Amino acid sequence: MFEHLKDQPADKILSLMAAFRADPREDKIDLGVGVYKDATGQTPVMRAVKAAERRIWEEQQTKSYTGLAGDPAFADAMTGLVLGDAVPRDRVAAVATPGGTGAIRQAFELIRMAAPGATVWVSDPTWPNHLSILRYLDMPVAEYRYFDAATRDVDLAGLLADLAQVAPGDVVLLHGCCHNPTGANLAPAAWDEVIALLRARGAVPLVDIAYQGFGDGLQADAGPTRAVAAAFGECMIAASCSKNFGIYRERTGILMALTEGAARQERLQATLAFLNRQNYSFPPDHGARIVTTILTDPALRKDWESELDAMRRNMQGLRQVLAGELQRLTNSDRFGFLARHRGMFSRIGASPEQVEAMRRDHGVYMVGDSRMNIAGLNEATIPALAKAIVAVGA
Repeated sequence: MFEHLKDQPADKILSLMAAFRADPREDKIDLGVGVYKDATGQTPVMRAVKAAERRIWEEQQTKSYTGLAGDPAFADAMTGLVLGDAVPRDRVAAVATPGGTGAIRQAFELIRMAAPGATVWVSDPTWPNHLSILRYLDMPVAEYRYFDAATRDVDLAGLLADLAQVAPGDVVLLHGCCHNPTGANLAPAAWDEVIALLRARGAVPLVDIAYQGFGDGLQADAGPTRAVAAAFGECMIAASCSKNFGIYRERTGILMALTEGAARQERLQATLAFLNRQNYSFPPDHGARIVTTILTDPALRKDWESELDAMRRNMQGLRQVLAGELQRLTNSDRFGFLARHRGMFSRIGASPEQVEAMRRDHGVYMVGDSRMNIAGLNEATIPALAKAIVAVGA
């Protein structure tokens, strides 16, 4: 039967990583893969994570299953981190998932089960896996304008015009903070407009929040998601622990779904557990236990928040330095958007040909749409990147 398989499209990020590894140049710069790196180019294990793992190793007495939904303590800890006191806990059904990608996949599966005719609206552009999974599941998809390539900012007028076409019961996927791939984010007043419009249209929001703490801080980054949760009777939230806890390979995520009424919440919780059973049965626990240990221990949580904030400030500092160097080289502020963007990524507006020229002539690796990982930089590599951007005419 395998002779009937067709070639699948290559993953652009994985292909870029392979090309980077094969490049013999010592001064090459990797701005493709979406992981945080420190000044030495390493992705460190956070102090609180090491301490939590040590405690788990010493105290854990079993490796038995936790349950189809994962450890309830993890769901409680993550609901508190993401939603705070925005909604009562008894409105929230939640399941642990293999990473944020697993949470998104389970959200799409839930939509397909509950409302198979619903269209899922995604921003243009969005994280490529959103569209990849939706197309694989053969679900109705529409795109709404989001990024203005000229200003490198949010196209709010286009966004609102497109979302005004959403039908009742459609699902609108929103990036909770640190938009991937653009780095351009909705201002608080714009969030208010979007929420009001989606309420008027009868839409159901799905918030993907993968970078809480990487933008303006844990509480500020959670603000839009909390506003969405408080404004809608039903919504979904997919959260990832990969970035803000630095536990990428532990594949730790959670899907939260909100409804009203005890009976609906119980049915929703049972449905999420059922979907877990169909896809992977019991979710992984080690990363979830690390997160729970940190969030429920005041000393570990304080240390984690301190280190996370240092990472956030480092990325903001890199943005400021890069924008300043480009202003110096071009005698123009056209790259000032880099300092305004938030999170790991920015799309700089270079053409695919210019991106290829940066790779070929300067050893700078970024995705073909010119999305670059700010966290892949350090103060030593910023001058080389700025020169490459200017040299190719971006």
